[in-house]
Amino acid sequence: MAALLIVEDDPKIGVLLANALSANGHTTTWQRSGASALHAAAAQPFDLVLLDLGLPDVDGVDVCRELRRLLPGAIIVILTARRDEMDVIVGLESGADDYLTKPFRMTELLARVRAHLRRSTTPGAAVTAPLGLDELTLDTGRRECQVRGTPLVLRPKEFDLLVRLARDSTTAVSRETLMADVWDENWFGSTKTLDVHVASLRRALAELADSLDPPGVVPEITTLRGFGYRLDLHGQVPRDRSERKEHR
Repeated sequence: MAALLIVEDDPKIGVLLANALSANGHTTTWQRSGASALHAAAAQPFDLVLLDLGLPDVDGVDVCRELRRLLPGAIIVILTARRDEMDVIVGLESGADDYLTKPFRMTELLARVRAHLRRSTTPGAAVTAPLGLDELTLDTGRRECQVRGTPLVLRPKEFDLLVRLARDSTTAVSRETLMADVWDENWFGSTKTLDVHVASLRRALAELADSLDPPGVVPEITTLRGFGYRLDLHGQVPRDRSERKEHR
């Protein structure tokens, strides 16, 4: 049973979400404002947050950013009526792991919640020994990353994405495979969330490597236009040299 925080100012939607998630065995806390949601998040841990971006008191993006700070290990799914792609991207860059656009089907939301909770509680870490990727150490059992002992703090989906790419390092992995393995096998619609997480993961790796003295050597995520991504290690030749390579 998971602890879920619902942040939704519309009473009809809030009651619907709370009832449906409670009926599926979850403990739910429903807050109708950004301020009360942050107070709740500071008082107790949550496994997953459903966050409406259109809140009456505080911009939902700012709430998302603060929730990520308060709940670094939680899954955050934003619910938005904002159909502009940039609004979704801003929400994802502020700390969200996923999003659903209103109106959504309850069956879709419940399936997405189940998928996220299943992956966060059983992160698929068939690899028990820590992985060595250049100077990066990736411990799937403890869900920890570090370079020369300096920790690399990642969001849950960033960590899962890095693990998935690391399992097939130097091999091309399609967008569809990454979405199925890291987010949901039944995912449909935009995969912009993948691009945002890749960009954030790239920045995190580069910033940590550059902060060390001398600079650290870490894997590099290569974009394969029209296909997906590949995790390249320094000094290793990719297995498929015909792929088009683009760095973003």
